[in-house]
Formats: sequence, C-alpha cells, structure tokens
Amino acid sequence: MSDLCASPRPSRRLHRAAGLLATAGLAVTLAACGGGSTAGSAVTTPPAAASAASSAEQVSSSLADSPACTALRAEHPDLVGTTQTNALNPHTPGYEVIDQEDPTKFQGFDIDLGNAIASCLGFTVDYVAVGFSELIPTVASGQADWIVSNLYATKERAAGGVDFISYSKVFDGILVAKDNPKTITGIDTSLCGLTVALNKGYVEVPLVEGVGPDCVAAGKPEPTVSLFDSSADCVQAILAGRADAYMNDVNTVTRFIAEHPADLSSAETVMLDYTIGIGVPTGKTAFRDAIQAALTAVQSTGLQAELATKWQLDANAVAEPTILTAD
Repeated sequence: MSDLCASPRPSRRLHRAAGLLATAGLAVTLAACGGGSTAGSAVTTPPAAASAASSAEQVSSSLADSPACTALRAEHPDLVGTTQTNALNPHTPGYEVIDQEDPTKFQGFDIDLGNAIASCLGFTVDYVAVGFSELIPTVASGQADWIVSNLYATKERAAGGVDFISYSKVFDGILVAKDNPKTITGIDTSLCGLTVALNKGYVEVPLVEGVGPDCVAAGKPEPTVSLFDSSADCVQAILAGRADAYMNDVNTVTRFIAEHPADLSSAETVMLDYTIGIGVPTGKTAFRDAIQAALTAVQSTGLQAELATKWQLDANAVAEPTILTAD
C-alpha cells in the first residue's frame, strides 16, 4: 500500500470546490490505492446509474438557491466562505476512493454528499486521508473539522470526541472466498477457528470476538480477528488466503465482489442496529446543528437518494438526520 493508503496519520490534503458534484456525468471508474485490491480494476457505469448521475447533478444545481439553504446561510454566516476539512479513509468503493483518473481527487457517494451539504451552507471542502482508526482522533484533535466517510455511528465512538448526524441505515455483508468454502453463515459459530479480517476500530470487532465463548462451549477454537488500516487491505487478506471473511456495508462488499467475481462471494447479509453518521467535534453544537439542517435540506430534495442510485448503493437506506452523542 502507498503511504496515502495506509498512513495512520494525516498524510495529504486535497482541495475541491463544494457544490460541484464534479464527478457527476463521468464514467464511474472505481479505484483503490496502488497495491490495493481494486487497483487496475474498473466498473463501467450502467445506463441507470448514468441517468441517476445526471439527475443528481440537476437537483444539486438548484440546492444552494433553495429557500432552506438560503435561510441556513443567513443563520450561519460564520461558515460562508470558509473551508472545512473532511477526514476520510478513501478505500471504500462507492463511498470514497481515490479517483483513478486523477489521484489528486477523491470520488464517491460521501464526497458528493459532503459537497452538497457544503454547497447548502456556503463553504468549501478539503480533505485529509487517514487510517480508519484515526478518523475520530483526527477530528477530535482539531486536525479536521468533520468526517463523512461511511462511519457507523455508535456511542462508543462518540465517546472519542465526536457527535454523529445519521444519514444512512446499516446492512452488513460478509465477504468470503468464491463459493464460501468455509460455509460461513453469519456472525455466529460458523466463524469458529477461522480468521476474520477487519479494519481497526470496526464495530464488527467486538461482535466477532463475542462469538468466542460460544465456540469454546462447543469445543471449538475461537475466531481470530486480524486487524488492518483499510478495507482494501482486508480484501487483499481474503484474496491471499490469509483471512476467511471480511465484514462491511453490504454495498461495499458487493462492489468488491464485482471487481473480483472469480475470487470472491458473499456469505450472508446481516442487519446491524446502527446508522452511518457524519462526525463533528463534540462541543461544536452550532456546526453540528448546521450540518444536520443542511442534510435535512439535501434529503428533502431527494438528492441523497439520487446520489445513492448514482453510486449504486441502496437508495432505500436513507436515514433521518438524528443526532447521537456519547451522553
């Protein structure tokens, strides 16, 4: 992996004007960092997704001029004209990856959603790429202003120094080798004695570890959790035979399978009692509330669902922008 892919600390800032949704209309070429599992692979945008991209662009172009966004900019003049840094882990196809055509840019659903919110509030976005486990520490320490990076919202994570604004429901997929040779059936005792690749800090880590006592009771070895800094590394572990399963958002799992149809399969889909949330520093309630209001405006236009279709995610997974804190 390149430094940009695996650096545990902020490694690079990339600037991009808000509200452009610049990737709309482009052929969607998915990529990960050099050496990652998706390097050199590509998925061509099907006609339906291309149509959705065009529609999303049309909706976005009028968002900033809407009465709701105009009122929000008047309510939060301190944000207008500023630049807010998004901490992200750009290795999740569909959500955020490095643009294969221009490595100075990121692309994906979260990039577009963040730009739409920024456009509504009148600020621009730049980015700092970090390891997954460093997302919250980066924002909590003031090195970035917010997180829009497919991050599951939990109270435990909020305790690290962020408040969450929910925007999507969570359905997890279980990625395995082609045809599921280990007959994995879920986050259950079918994992006994197997190795599960997960990102550091994933909510699935305690869930997999929680299977251990049931394995022991059944006279079987506990599953082993192998931790990595990115989804691309986890998938590489599966492809190399160093892990038996990997868990993430089902849309992400589906993307990885599409890129490696001869090598990967999905074992099961599991609904988790979480939402995906935008993280903002604890205590910055005015900024948090502005983001929540702008997200509500985005959703009211149907733009979030349009973006989900554009990036081939589940448009029905849109979640009400509720706030979750550590308290």
